[in-house]
Order: sequence, then C-alpha cells, then structure tokens
Amino acid sequence: MLPTGLIVLIAVFGLLLLLGVPVAYGLGLATAAGLLVTLPPEPALTTVAQRMATGLDSFTLLAIPFFILAGQLMNKGGIATRLIDFAKSLLGTLPGGLAHVNIVASMLFGAISGSAVAAASAIGGVMNPRMVEEGYGRDFSAAVNITASTTGLIIPPSNILIVYSLASGGVSIAALFLAGYLPGLLVGLLLMGVAAFTATRRGFPVSERVPWRKVGRAFLEALPSLLLLVIVIGGIIAGIFTATEAAAVAVLYALVLAFIYREIGVGDLPDILLDAASTTAVVMLLIATSIGMAWLLAYENVPQAVTEGLLAVTDNELLLFLMMNLVLLAVGTFMDMTPAVLIFTPIFLPVAVEMGIDPTHFGIVMVLNLCIGLCTPPVGSVLFVGVGVAETRIMTVVRPLLPLFIAMLVALAFVTLVPGLTLWLPGLFGY
Repeated sequence: MLPTGLIVLIAVFGLLLLLGVPVAYGLGLATAAGLLVTLPPEPALTTVAQRMATGLDSFTLLAIPFFILAGQLMNKGGIATRLIDFAKSLLGTLPGGLAHVNIVASMLFGAISGSAVAAASAIGGVMNPRMVEEGYGRDFSAAVNITASTTGLIIPPSNILIVYSLASGGVSIAALFLAGYLPGLLVGLLLMGVAAFTATRRGFPVSERVPWRKVGRAFLEALPSLLLLVIVIGGIIAGIFTATEAAAVAVLYALVLAFIYREIGVGDLPDILLDAASTTAVVMLLIATSIGMAWLLAYENVPQAVTEGLLAVTDNELLLFLMMNLVLLAVGTFMDMTPAVLIFTPIFLPVAVEMGIDPTHFGIVMVLNLCIGLCTPPVGSVLFVGVGVAETRIMTVVRPLLPLFIAMLVALAFVTLVPGLTLWLPGLFGY
C-alpha cells in the first residue's frame, strides 16, 4: 500500500501537468499537498519552504548562474560563427559536410556554453539557412541540430552534472566532467555516421576542399573560444579552483573575449544580465521545488521501497540497469531534466550502488537518458527550440529525427554496457 502523502503527491502533480501548469509550480504545489495530508498545515507548509530554502544554500550551486551568464555572453559574443567556420574548414568536404559542421559546432558550442538550448538556438540560427540553401532540407537540418545540441550537456562544463553532484550527495564534479568526454564524443560520432549515410543516399552536396592556410586561419580565430574549455576543465582537474570558481573565471573570460571580438558593447550588458538572471531564476526555482519533492519522497521512504522492490524482482545487474534506463527514458519525455535528476537520483542511485555500479558512471548514464528526452515530445525543450529556429513543424521533423534518435539510443547502450567509456578518464587522473 502506497503512503497517503505519496498518492496525493503523484495525483496532484499529474493533474497539474495535464492542466499545463509550469513544472516548477507543479512540483512545489504537489509537495505541499502531499505534506498537508501527512502533517498539520503549519509545520507542513513551513517544512516545504524550509527545504526549498536550505536546498539552495549551496556553494556548489553558485556555479550554475555563472555558467548561465557565461553561456549568454558566448551566445551573443560571436563565438558560434567562429566555431562554425572552423568546423566547416575541416569537415566541409566529407559526405554531408554541412551536417557534420552542424554536429561538431553544436558539440563545441554546447560544451563551451553548457546549454543545449543555447547551442540549438545559436548554431541552428546560423546553420539552418546555410543547409537549406545548399539543398539539405529544412527538416533534416533541424533534426541534426536538435540531436547534436544535447551533447553539450554531457561534454563539460555542464550545469546538469553539477546538479547531479548535488543530488547524489557529493560525487566529484571533476570526475563527472572527465567522465562526460568519451560518451559525448561517441554520441557525436554516431550522429555523424547517420548524417554521412543519409547524405550519401540522398546525394547532398559536398563543399570544395579548403586550403590548409584557411584551415589554420579558421583555427586561430576559434582558438580563444576553445581555450575556455582548457582553462575551466584544466583548472578544476589541477585543483587550481573549484567548479564555482571556474564558472566565475568563465564569465570573465567570455566577457573579455566578446569585447575583443567586438560583437557586444557595454550597452548590451544590461540585456544580457537580465536574460541570464531570468534563466537562473527559472532553473533555481526548479531546483528548489525539486529538492522539496525529493525530501518528501525520502520522508515517505520511497528510495528504500524502490530499492527493495527492484531487488525483489531480480538480482541481475544488467536487467536492473535496463529497467532503470527504460524508466528514465520515459521520464525524460515528460519532465524537464533538472527536476528529473533531483527527484530520481535519490531513488535510483541507492539501487545502482547496491548493484556495484559506480555513481559517476550512473550519473552519465542518467544524463544521457534525459538528453534523449529533450529531443522528444511532449516536453522536449531542445526539440521545440530547434523546430522554432528552423521555422518548420514537429510532425515533419520526426521522420529525419528517427535515425538520429536511434543513434543516440545505440550510444546509450554502449555507455551503459561498457563502464570503461565513462570511468577511464577519471581513473587516469586519479578520480
């Protein structure tokens, strides 16, 4: 028999989602409703407010607004165009050259900005018109941009990996950042494989070979942007600064770079700061209400019950991991990534640890699952942004999206079944 508080929580949250209430409000109201049937009104509401406030009282979480601001500065600072030019100079002559450029540029920009939505918007806004002009098709261009943009959530620096570190109770952010590189690259390579096959079958055009002199020039122009990854990740791994301090350094570096590129001026800063503040407020409200719900789930002993229930079904590690993957894939289709990580990490991580799965490996698998959800309706934020930027419709994008979606599922299977893909780099650096 499910606890009354849990039944009310699930019922109210589901109803609010069906009514179109924003997820953050739905989480907070459902948590309050669940506690109101368990505790008297005053302590119930006080507990919800207290848990939300104390959940945000974290030095680690300070990294998120800094990385969001850095991403805004990069999005408007001319970095996307330089990354696209560099990728095109290297990959334009391959079958489906512009599709490869879209994928690699999205990976680079997503990794630098830490935001899949920013990558879909910035890279898609530049690449979609070029691809349409050269005959790739608006829907195929949108599908490539949508799937490739999610790799920036796996390749560091990534805000969602910071959120997972918080939800897991302290998995090393440096280890998570290192663990994301090979899985992120694997997703990108598989997407490029699908793009090359499609391009060959449909006879997409190939760009002329670029002289090495122009490749070198494009690389030098993109190098200052690429150095941000080296500075941020290298500084964290070397112990020079924490993830939060690295995020602050990223803001300063991105600001200086944007001024050097002369893409933004002092007059643009108020709008950039306002956009960053708005995005931060949304993310932090999601985190606060998710932490409140996670506390109620712990109060009702849900993680322990799920652990016992799953282990009672089977003690086969592979089967249990497959079951968790299927649940996370389903969750990703209707829930935003941040609350999904905060709610399901405390539920599934104890099961994973009980089976001997490394928490770092489990974190990357969880994030990759939820990245796939970002590309699917009804809630996929990257899907909607990518479709909007390409000025097309979801129904027409689905067909070219399916092979790329399958490539992401294949990558998920490899990452799940081969822990070395995730754990080799952290182990190499002693994490």
